[in-house]
Amino acid sequence: MNKVTARKSVIVLLAMALVASCSFTPTEQALDGAPEHHTTRGFKNLYIEDPSKTFFSFLWMRMFGDEPWADHEKTASQVPFQMLELDRVENPSADKMQVSWLGHSTFLVQYQGINLLTDPIFSNRAAPTSWAGPKRYTPHVVDYSLLPPIDYVVISHNHYDHLDDTAVKLLGNRPLYLVPLGVADWFLDQGIKADRVQELDWWQTVDPALTGEAIRVEAQPSQHWSARGLFDRRETLWASWRVQMGDRSLWFAGDTGYNPILFKEIGRKSGPVDLALIPIGAYDPRSFMQTYHVDPDEAVMIHQDIGAARSIGMHWGTFPLTAEEPMDPVRRLAAAKLREGLGMMEFQALDLGQTIELAVTPPIVSGPDAP
Repeated sequence: MNKVTARKSVIVLLAMALVASCSFTPTEQALDGAPEHHTTRGFKNLYIEDPSKTFFSFLWMRMFGDEPWADHEKTASQVPFQMLELDRVENPSADKMQVSWLGHSTFLVQYQGINLLTDPIFSNRAAPTSWAGPKRYTPHVVDYSLLPPIDYVVISHNHYDHLDDTAVKLLGNRPLYLVPLGVADWFLDQGIKADRVQELDWWQTVDPALTGEAIRVEAQPSQHWSARGLFDRRETLWASWRVQMGDRSLWFAGDTGYNPILFKEIGRKSGPVDLALIPIGAYDPRSFMQTYHVDPDEAVMIHQDIGAARSIGMHWGTFPLTAEEPMDPVRRLAAAKLREGLGMMEFQALDLGQTIELAVTPPIVSGPDAP
């Protein structure tokens, strides 16, 4: 084995917890009286047949597939970057929702005195070790200890690029962590108190006694999977999140693939949303990634399905997880918006570290139901 092959093998082995796919054995069965996504071997996705792919499938694809993989570090300077404006996040407008992109799927959302983080990852690597694995190829936008006090954290699933021990250790017991079923034990192992973590199944709402009337949070479905290692596939749940902050609504997709039923169902059950945070990166090669990771075209479909007035793209420009070049998600999003007739601000890709205020407008209705 030459040095190049050996190095690639190490990268693959450490990346498997992020991007490999694995289905259950045929003995998986439904649980009597439980929701459909609960099974005898953990959880499953609805509306699709999970592919029979394993870590070794990913290894073969990564090493011997025809898809060229971008040199992310070489092209990282193309990703628009700015340091977080601390004055703005320390003194947000009380009457406007303010959103700051800290990288990957991590957003600071502020409204009416509430500070909420989505899937915070503060580590240099999205991996179980600090010395190997997918390394952040764009800089951190802030010293995270300087963030304003965080009230709530929503976690979509337990993959290393979404559930980060460095972030949780820094945030400590101040926030209330809202997590999918089965993830609370990990927080307890990190020293987080039991009353600072609440697990939710799909379509369950956070106990109002924990939040008061200022915020309402509901776990909703997504199309993904979970694992922290080789032998815990789908033992914990994954989720998207609907958040009502005062008179403004937010939908955080987490990490997800697309199907033509799920997101229309979310839109039908929950109604329009003021702002959606939707992944647009980590999608190539499609032959391997499509089931669990949307591309920009599918991200636009989710935007339309859930009835979002505005959306912001995430899950790009931070970690080298898949084959596409760092700026390809932004270019493809622009093409998808043009094709679908979306306005410039209707679905936006922010600069790393950028903060925006939202003047929220109702979603655009087209077709036979348009006024």
